[in-house]
Order: sequence, then C-alpha cells, then structure tokens
Amino acid sequence: MTMNASRRHFLGSAAAATALFSMRPAAAAPVLKVPEIDRLEIRIVIDSGHELYLDKTEHPLVKVERSGIGLVGNGRSLQAIDSQWGLSLHLKSTRDGVVRQQLLDFGSTPDVMLNNFKVLGLDAAQLDGLILSHGHGDHYGGLIGFLEAYRANLRPNIPLVVGGEDNFCFQLQKGPDGQPKQFTVLDRADLQRLSVNWSTAEKPRLIGDHAFSTGAVPRTTFEKVQANTLVEYGQHDGAGCDAGHFSAAELKGNLESNQHWHEHATCFHLRGRGLVMISSCGHGGMVNAVRQAQKVSGIQKVHALIGGFHLYPAQASYVTEVAQAVKALQPDLVLPMHCSGTNFVAAAHELMPDQLITSTTGNRLTLGV
Repeated sequence: MTMNASRRHFLGSAAAATALFSMRPAAAAPVLKVPEIDRLEIRIVIDSGHELYLDKTEHPLVKVERSGIGLVGNGRSLQAIDSQWGLSLHLKSTRDGVVRQQLLDFGSTPDVMLNNFKVLGLDAAQLDGLILSHGHGDHYGGLIGFLEAYRANLRPNIPLVVGGEDNFCFQLQKGPDGQPKQFTVLDRADLQRLSVNWSTAEKPRLIGDHAFSTGAVPRTTFEKVQANTLVEYGQHDGAGCDAGHFSAAELKGNLESNQHWHEHATCFHLRGRGLVMISSCGHGGMVNAVRQAQKVSGIQKVHALIGGFHLYPAQASYVTEVAQAVKALQPDLVLPMHCSGTNFVAAAHELMPDQLITSTTGNRLTLGV
C-alpha cells in the first residue's frame, strides 16, 4: 500500500475512528523487535520555561533533579540556563552496561541551544545520533547552528533521523495583515554542507540499538490536529519538500494547514516497566501515538508519556477529553512539556495527580531507578 493510500485508509470516518478508540489494540505480531533498556536519563536542554522550584521532586518511579541556573567558569560568576518556545532533549540510555546518547530536537534558535548545551555540561563527542521529530522551526531551528559549532566534535558518520519528507516543507504563518508569510524551512543543502547523513522514519524503525520510532502516526481516534502553521508543498530557491510525495488532495491550494503527516515519536522499552513514549509535539494526538507504539512494539504496558502534547491552543473541553483518554491508557507517569498547555497540566493534576510530574528547562529525569 502506498503512503497516500495508507493515509486515506487510516483516516477513515469520524464514527469509525471513535469506535476504534474505544477498542483495546488487537493482538498481533509486533512490527519491530525492540530492545529492552535498563535506564533512561532525560536532560531537558530546552523547554518553554524554567523555574528553580517545582512540586513533587520525590516519586518512586522517576528520579527528578531540578536545575534552574548553571554555574560555569571559576565559580565566581553564573551563566543562566535560557528557555524559549521550543524543545530539545538529551537522551542517555543504558542497556546491559552499554550507554547510548541521542539528541532529540534542537529548540528554536542556535544561541539558546548552544548556551544550554554548554551550561549543562553535555559533550557532543559522546552523541551516538541526532533525531528530529517533525518539521517545525521550534524543534529544528537550532539544528544547523548546533552542527556548525560542534561538527568537528561530532562523530564523522553521526546519523540524523528525521520524521519524513514534510519535515523539509516551507512553513508559513499569517502576519498581522492576515496574509501568510514565510516562517522557516529546513534546507537539505545545509545538512549536505555539514556532511550529515540523514534518513527518514516515515515507517516504524529502530533508532540505533536502544530506541525505536513509531514512524508516521495513524489518526484513528477522536483526536484532531490543533491550529498551527501553514505548509507549502513544493520547492523553490533550492529548498522545500518534494510535492510528488503528497496526494492531490493535500496539494490542492498549495498552502494547507500543517497536518504533520510525518511527525514521529521516539520510544524506548524500559525493562520491567513498559513503554516510554516521547512525543515532542504530538500534533496527531497522544493516544494515536501510543496506539502506534503499542502496535509497533507489541508492548501494551505504558510506563511514561513524555514531551509536548500540543494542547495549548485547544478548547478546555477538548483538553479534558484528551486527559481522560490519556488516563484510560493507565500510564505510570505523565510528564508534559513545551506545548502541552496549562489546561492539560490542570486536567492531569485533577485526573492523575499521582502520575503527573512537572518539569522545566535544565531538569534531569531518570527512569528505571
């Protein structure tokens, strides 16, 4: 089945999608044989805000280390951790004593990315790979600047896994006059110039030997993409995405509300605990992404849901519905970040107080403790 045919298949009707959501995932052979890891440390390099003091620093299933200001130099001066609208996570996994490190997303701008990477004491030479979740500037905006600053330190053959073709599309936003204006684009020429080998995760796949990608997330539940940028399918000025990769319906009118067809989630199987799913924005829906991770791995137990849930623009009633659906998944931990929105945090606090962990830029979260 082609990508477009597959997409039409899993979009279906609203009624069918709701019915699918109410069913438990059917038992089926997993798509991938995913590895088990023993431990996962997540360092929040960039999030949309940071605080020195937050609640719930003690939890039996996660070690939470708070950090709001980093001390650098000779001990007589402070260099602050910065925050911005965006996300970047340093992932350090351990399996049978073998450690792997991945950098997932890169915030909006190189200055904040580079500042925080330095202040947090991270080492580019130790990175095994780079991951881009989707084609929004607040997730890849710091990538090229990071590569320019650290390319000599990075491994010569370091891989970059991107969601898919639409990660390279031109992104546009409406200006004050209501007219769309070019926002940003990830240019493949920059990756070629910096000798970075990239590959896509349009289909489920392993990422290195510790993690796996959901691939493109089917839209099978009531969840819907919330307002975000416009996208231009096509190329000009040497950049953009291959229009031939998309259906005629997607190409009609050229400028479309971005559906993030190729956004993927990065996942781990934590030994004895279950799935850890990191959704950098989750435009296609958190429950949809979990269902896909379960199908891909064959693992039904959800240990932790982490990252941006892209609910900040949503109506409060819809946010509550999503929070109830997340609760029904029975996760052990829910750690919203970035674009999740205060309404979701409030709903999760009401519905899942024992599972909710709040976090901020600079924090380190360790699972498998």
